[in-house]
Amino acid sequence: MMKGCNCKQKVQCEKLNRRNEHPFIAGFLVVLVASFLTPLADASPTTFNESVSAKPRHSNLFKAALRSQTPNGEPSQLWSPLPDQGWKPCTDDVHPTAKLNKSEGYLQVFLDGGLNQQRMGICDAVAVAKILNATLVIPLLEVNPVWQDSSSFAEIFDVDHFINVLKEDISIVKELPYEYSWSTREFYATAIRETRVKTAPVHASAHWYIDNVKPILQSYGIAAISPFSHRLAFDNMPMEVQRLRCKVNFQAMTFVPHIRALGDALVHRLQYPSSRSTTNEAGLLQQVTDRKSLEEPKKFVVVHLRFDKDMAAHSACDFGGGKAEKLALAKYRQAMWQGRVLNSQFTDEELRNQGRCPLTPEEVGLLLAALGFDNSTRLYLASHKVYGGEARISALRRLFPLMEDKNSLASSEERAQIKGKASLLAALDYYISMHSDIFISASPGNMHNALVGHRTYESLKTIRPNMQLLGPLFLNKNISWVDFRQAVVEGHLHRHGQLRLRKPKQSIYTYPAPDCMCHV
Repeated sequence: MMKGCNCKQKVQCEKLNRRNEHPFIAGFLVVLVASFLTPLADASPTTFNESVSAKPRHSNLFKAALRSQTPNGEPSQLWSPLPDQGWKPCTDDVHPTAKLNKSEGYLQVFLDGGLNQQRMGICDAVAVAKILNATLVIPLLEVNPVWQDSSSFAEIFDVDHFINVLKEDISIVKELPYEYSWSTREFYATAIRETRVKTAPVHASAHWYIDNVKPILQSYGIAAISPFSHRLAFDNMPMEVQRLRCKVNFQAMTFVPHIRALGDALVHRLQYPSSRSTTNEAGLLQQVTDRKSLEEPKKFVVVHLRFDKDMAAHSACDFGGGKAEKLALAKYRQAMWQGRVLNSQFTDEELRNQGRCPLTPEEVGLLLAALGFDNSTRLYLASHKVYGGEARISALRRLFPLMEDKNSLASSEERAQIKGKASLLAALDYYISMHSDIFISASPGNMHNALVGHRTYESLKTIRPNMQLLGPLFLNKNISWVDFRQAVVEGHLHRHGQLRLRKPKQSIYTYPAPDCMCHV
């Protein structure tokens, strides 16, 4: 038994740093090498100017879109709610008919990835705890290697609400009791441990957990699963387990109060631009509206750009910076993923024809303009740092001057609690996205998938860009604005949030019907 064990294996690594014994020769070599490398200086990932590739690449379409922008000319159907599609969230309780059985032991999971990948992992962790009849320890969120965010579960999600909503389904504890306090991330990092499950296959079945994890629980009273992301199948699951996953995702997981309060304030400022906000003595946000002119709430679109440097590098697409940019992104890709993400074997044209290149802010703007949105449309920009910075965003801003983001809507005092915390920033964007009239993401990803599913569950309008249509359209440098607009409108007729039933192997979190929704 490892009970009470807290020993850590220490490994000391020494590096020999020898200084050159001949400084004159060393200096000569430095100058010589530098003379050969100078022509490649512009290609260095540390010196390449990202804004070089941020110039508009579709100037003819862009100019035509600017000319066609007429305030209040938006087609009314753009903002109309989705028609009743005959599916509603299932209202029957997931609660078991009997009391919870005696727990087999404690289940720990260690979740990596960004906010939305962790969110799906949390839902799966509850389901696995149900399958194993185990007590779930509030999941540990790993430090994200990309965003370097160490935010814990309790800093993002309302723990008490989470436990209360699920109290009749599974047993949940905030932390391990003292006798199991040795079971930490550091403990499992130092050696192979009998209580760590490292071999869980991707999309494992319920039977796999019963056969491989339950014996560990019974022997040691605890099992820690790491890695855990995507470690539970979507198919061939008991309906009780599927409904429980839905309950966790759509009912149990709410953000901490200060995120909800700030989100409500920013949504109010988007809906009522003439209103102003103040902070009361307790530091809580208050809204003060001009009562002389009570206005109808204005509609707004949330645009999730998903166009950061990691996305640009991962895609292997060309964004206009030439060989220098390609080399800089290739070096960044190698430094970030150490060869796990390889250079694409396809040309940029092939990638775009396949719909595999993320839309730039300029291309998102052209898509929105072609769909009928104009310069009176209010946009909220939900995004992390955009590759190319403001130089790249400027094209979108010219088309839609009423564009806001966290920095423009919230004061520095209001942003203080979330500054530098990528997970909390993403949580705020998620919350505002769920309160928008329309949501659109520039390319598929975890946030896109999570919000598509959540908004489908709530019957909210969501535009899904037709990437395979848009790629060839943007490659056609001779296409007219009229033809472009017609192709975009026709290619998105059934991509405004219409419900699609989940197919085998598809995620229950992206396609909640029929597992989470009932036909009425």
